[in-house]
Amino acid sequence: MSWVRVWLHIVFTTKNREPILSSHIRKNIFQHIKENAAQKDIWIDSINRYKEHVHCLLSLNKDQPISKVIKLIKGESSFWVNKNNLTKTKFTWQDDYWVVSVSESHLKSVREYIHNQEEHHRYKPFSEEIDEFMKKYGWSYTQKQGG
Repeated sequence: MSWVRVWLHIVFTTKNREPILSSHIRKNIFQHIKENAAQKDIWIDSINRYKEHVHCLLSLNKDQPISKVIKLIKGESSFWVNKNNLTKTKFTWQDDYWVVSVSESHLKSVREYIHNQEEHHRYKPFSEEIDEFMKKYGWSYTQKQGG
Protein backbone atom coordinates (compact mmCIF):
# COMPACT_ATOMS: atom_id res chain seq x y z
CA MET A 1 0.00 0.00 0.00
CA SER A 2 1.35 3.43 -0.94
CA TRP A 3 1.38 6.36 1.41
CA VAL A 4 1.85 9.79 -0.16
CA ARG A 5 1.64 13.20 1.44
CA VAL A 6 2.61 16.13 -0.77
CA TRP A 7 1.58 19.51 0.61
CA LEU A 8 1.18 22.45 -1.77
CA HIS A 9 0.50 26.13 -1.25
CA ILE A 10 -1.38 27.36 -4.31
CA VAL A 11 -2.25 30.94 -5.21
CA PHE A 12 -4.51 31.91 -8.10
CA THR A 13 -6.28 35.12 -9.10
CA THR A 14 -9.45 36.33 -10.69
CA LYS A 15 -9.26 37.25 -14.37
CA ASN A 16 -7.33 40.52 -14.73
CA ARG A 17 -7.06 40.53 -10.93
CA GLU A 18 -10.52 42.03 -10.63
CA PRO A 19 -11.25 42.64 -6.90
CA ILE A 20 -14.62 40.84 -6.91
CA LEU A 21 -14.17 38.18 -4.21
CA SER A 22 -16.46 39.70 -1.61
CA SER A 23 -17.23 38.08 1.74
CA HIS A 24 -20.57 36.84 0.34
CA ILE A 25 -18.93 35.13 -2.63
CA ARG A 26 -16.14 33.76 -0.44
CA LYS A 27 -18.47 31.93 1.93
CA ASN A 28 -20.38 30.28 -0.91
CA ILE A 29 -17.52 29.52 -3.26
CA PHE A 30 -15.16 28.09 -0.64
CA GLN A 31 -17.80 25.74 0.71
CA HIS A 32 -18.52 24.61 -2.83
CA ILE A 33 -14.83 24.24 -3.73
CA LYS A 34 -14.20 22.07 -0.66
CA GLU A 35 -17.25 19.86 -1.33
CA ASN A 36 -16.41 19.47 -5.02
CA ALA A 37 -12.76 18.76 -4.26
CA ALA A 38 -13.69 16.08 -1.72
CA GLN A 39 -15.82 14.35 -4.36
CA LYS A 40 -12.71 14.25 -6.58
CA ASP A 41 -10.39 13.00 -3.81
CA ILE A 42 -8.65 16.36 -3.50
CA TRP A 43 -7.84 17.17 0.13
CA ILE A 44 -8.10 20.92 0.78
CA ASP A 45 -6.75 21.70 4.22
CA SER A 46 -7.10 25.50 4.18
CA ILE A 47 -8.51 28.04 1.77
CA ASN A 48 -8.98 31.79 1.98
CA ARG A 49 -9.00 34.82 -0.25
CA TYR A 50 -8.55 38.49 -0.54
CA LYS A 51 -10.30 40.71 -3.09
CA GLU A 52 -8.64 39.29 -6.19
CA HIS A 53 -6.81 36.12 -5.21
CA VAL A 54 -7.10 32.81 -3.38
CA HIS A 55 -4.62 30.92 -1.22
CA CYS A 56 -5.11 27.20 -0.85
CA LEU A 57 -3.21 24.57 1.13
CA LEU A 58 -3.85 21.08 -0.17
CA SER A 59 -2.38 17.63 -0.18
CA LEU A 60 -2.01 15.59 -3.35
CA ASN A 61 -2.43 11.85 -3.47
CA LYS A 62 -0.28 9.52 -5.54
CA ASP A 63 -2.15 9.88 -8.83
CA GLN A 64 -2.94 13.60 -8.92
CA PRO A 65 -0.86 15.88 -11.13
CA ILE A 66 -0.76 19.50 -9.94
CA SER A 67 -2.08 20.94 -13.20
CA LYS A 68 -5.10 18.61 -13.22
CA VAL A 69 -6.02 19.39 -9.61
CA ILE A 70 -5.82 23.13 -10.19
CA LYS A 71 -7.81 22.84 -13.40
CA LEU A 72 -10.53 20.89 -11.58
CA ILE A 73 -10.71 23.43 -8.77
CA LYS A 74 -10.66 26.56 -10.92
CA GLY A 75 -12.71 25.32 -13.87
CA GLU A 76 -15.54 23.81 -11.91
CA SER A 77 -15.73 26.66 -9.41
CA SER A 78 -15.95 29.36 -12.10
CA PHE A 79 -18.69 27.34 -13.83
CA TRP A 80 -20.55 27.10 -10.50
CA VAL A 81 -20.22 30.84 -9.74
CA ASN A 82 -21.65 31.70 -13.16
CA LYS A 83 -24.42 29.10 -12.94
CA ASN A 84 -25.50 30.58 -9.60
CA ASN A 85 -25.14 34.21 -10.73
CA LEU A 86 -22.88 35.14 -7.81
CA THR A 87 -21.26 37.98 -9.77
CA LYS A 88 -22.73 40.73 -11.95
CA THR A 89 -20.46 39.84 -14.87
CA LYS A 90 -19.09 36.55 -16.17
CA PHE A 91 -16.67 35.11 -13.62
CA THR A 92 -13.35 33.53 -14.61
CA TRP A 93 -10.03 32.78 -12.97
CA GLN A 94 -6.73 33.93 -14.46
CA ASP A 95 -4.94 31.12 -16.35
CA ASP A 96 -1.78 31.47 -14.29
CA TYR A 97 -1.17 30.22 -10.76
CA TRP A 98 1.67 29.85 -8.27
CA VAL A 99 2.52 26.63 -6.46
CA VAL A 100 5.18 25.83 -3.87
CA SER A 101 5.67 22.70 -1.82
CA VAL A 102 5.31 22.92 1.94
CA SER A 103 7.09 20.71 4.44
CA GLU A 104 5.15 19.13 7.29
CA SER A 105 7.12 21.31 9.73
CA HIS A 106 5.74 24.50 8.13
CA LEU A 107 2.06 23.55 7.90
CA LYS A 108 0.99 25.51 10.97
CA SER A 109 2.58 28.78 9.76
CA VAL A 110 1.15 28.37 6.23
CA ARG A 111 -2.33 27.71 7.67
CA GLU A 112 -2.08 30.85 9.82
CA TYR A 113 -0.88 32.87 6.84
CA ILE A 114 -3.81 31.66 4.72
CA HIS A 115 -6.38 32.26 7.45
CA ASN A 116 -5.11 35.81 8.08
CA GLN A 117 -5.40 37.18 4.53
CA GLU A 118 -7.65 40.11 5.47
CA GLU A 119 -5.22 41.31 8.12
CA HIS A 120 -2.16 40.60 5.99
CA HIS A 121 -3.43 42.65 3.04
CA ARG A 122 -4.34 45.59 5.19
CA TYR A 123 -0.63 46.38 5.13
CA LYS A 124 0.65 44.78 1.94
CA PRO A 125 -1.00 44.87 -1.50
CA PHE A 126 -1.16 41.69 -3.55
CA SER A 127 1.20 43.12 -6.19
CA GLU A 128 3.89 43.56 -3.53
CA GLU A 129 3.26 40.04 -2.26
CA ILE A 130 3.79 38.67 -5.79
CA ASP A 131 7.11 40.48 -6.05
CA GLU A 132 8.20 38.97 -2.73
CA PHE A 133 7.24 35.45 -3.87
CA MET A 134 9.16 35.97 -7.10
CA LYS A 135 12.31 37.06 -5.23
CA LYS A 136 11.99 34.46 -2.47
CA TYR A 137 11.71 31.51 -4.85
CA GLY A 138 13.88 32.89 -7.65
CA TRP A 139 11.04 32.84 -10.15
CA SER A 140 10.81 34.89 -13.31
CA TYR A 141 7.84 35.73 -15.47
CA THR A 142 7.49 33.58 -18.57
CA GLN A 143 5.43 34.01 -21.69
CA LYS A 144 3.58 31.18 -23.38
CA GLN A 145 5.15 30.36 -26.70
CA GLY A 146 2.91 30.50 -29.77
CA GLY A 147 2.43 27.22 -31.50
